[in-house]
Amino acid sequence: MPIPVKRLLALGLVLAPLPAAAQTIVALPDQTSTIRLSNRDINHVICAGGEIEDIKFSAEKAIAVERAGSNAWIKFLVREVDDAGAVTRSFVTVASEFFISCNGAVYALYAEPSDIPAQTVTLQAGATQRARANEELLGPLVEEERAVSITLSLLQDRIPASFTSVAPRADRLRLANLAEAEIDERRRVEIEGSGLSASEYLVTAIAEVTLDERSFLVPDLGANIFAVTLDRTILKPGEAARLIVIRRGAVQ
Repeated sequence: MPIPVKRLLALGLVLAPLPAAAQTIVALPDQTSTIRLSNRDINHVICAGGEIEDIKFSAEKAIAVERAGSNAWIKFLVREVDDAGAVTRSFVTVASEFFISCNGAVYALYAEPSDIPAQTVTLQAGATQRARANEELLGPLVEEERAVSITLSLLQDRIPASFTSVAPRADRLRLANLAEAEIDERRRVEIEGSGLSASEYLVTAIAEVTLDERSFLVPDLGANIFAVTLDRTILKPGEAARLIVIRRGAVQ
């Protein structure tokens, strides 16, 4: 028979708190990120979309650092003292600075060692790095080829890491010239450095309809639209088509 909680408390039972779960920390370049790292376990650093070229830190401090490709590992060393068989451990509590080179940028981390689980730090690309990557990806292409490349990346669900995801609009759209369908924005991306943005919509039929891509060249879907693509045009009630809209400039 289970013992009531009040009875457990009366017996002096102390329930230990559950250990905190490991967290993923995001750091951006060209600014100092103040973070907490485990002073007991091995912390993991990941360079998103590239490799870690170098890590600078104070060699006088009790820190071990290894790196390989896009990964690095940081361990604060534990000091053990054996006094006639009585071993005591001292964990690092003094903050340290790390300067990590990743994707051609420098990430400054001000790390406070704490009694927490191992942490994962992801070094995300900043606006400058994203713009540079987009220029390398799309720069050699003419405007029509850029539209095709962006459209395929959305339809194939292979969006480059240099594209910035933006929250889609929450409300459902009904176009005046398309009464037979409802439109929901599924996702939206800004493509920094290219002057372009794109959205993917689901067009759901509420009556049998044959879609025409020209029907979507309307301000409701943004200004300066220059490319529209449907993955299917004939829909029965309840069926949906994927619609990709490419714009010059950011969507409003």
